[in-house]
Amino acid sequence: MSASTTIASIKSHLTDLGMPGSLEAIDNLMERLDSGSLSPAEAMDNLLAAQVALRRERRLISAMRSSRLPGIKRLDTFDFSFQPSIDRHQIMSLHELTFIGRKENVILLGPAGVGKTHLAVSMAVTAAEMGKRVYFSTLADLVLSLAEAEKQGRLREKLTFLKGPSLLVVDEIGYMPVTAGGTNLFFQLVNARYERASTVLTSNKSFKEWGEIFGDSVAASAMLDRLLHHCHIVNIKGNSYRLREYPGLSLPQEQASPRRRGKRKSQEVK
Repeated sequence: MSASTTIASIKSHLTDLGMPGSLEAIDNLMERLDSGSLSPAEAMDNLLAAQVALRRERRLISAMRSSRLPGIKRLDTFDFSFQPSIDRHQIMSLHELTFIGRKENVILLGPAGVGKTHLAVSMAVTAAEMGKRVYFSTLADLVLSLAEAEKQGRLREKLTFLKGPSLLVVDEIGYMPVTAGGTNLFFQLVNARYERASTVLTSNKSFKEWGEIFGDSVAASAMLDRLLHHCHIVNIKGNSYRLREYPGLSLPQEQASPRRRGKRKSQEVK
């Protein structure tokens, strides 16, 4: 069988197997294989990697439509050098997403602009690429949608929907106060997901200030009791990355010190 016939046969097999990513890459890989710049094993690995990359891209496109992610942010674009307070090993470990399988939470604390949302979204993007269902919302929008569902008599349906994603990202806790009704609704969601699915939350306030955010220290304590039971805390201290071009500008810094609850191993609360 001639080389051209063999390549045509490989393309036919890739088409039958539904592997368009590999099909698109085959010609270039064969040229590199013939030139000796790739070994057969490397060529096979690259062929399969091309298909995996396409599948991840398709998953992400689908997730972007349904998850309300504000954009695509990845860990490789995060500037660790600008935020030296971050434990890079911890962040890399969290992006392996083993916490999702264990139904654990992640809470990122720190002042505005230090990268909390970037890291939360990059975890969601990684999860989406792995085929996991994700959903993103700011706290304000989430409470608004729950209140609207309650008004329309669809609260149970809405809570069931929000309980479904393997990873829920709740952004911007602390930027706006929450009404008593909103606090009750958000508590119902936290309770519904407790030990059933993972939630990533970002906040510019320390845990002791959550009572002020939600207008009810008892409700806030009940939320934190559930969220922190199986939780990884990322405490970021630093300046706003968005304002890095204005080094002389001084902004108020909010210290976010996590409340200790018994024994903790590293940054994890069990």
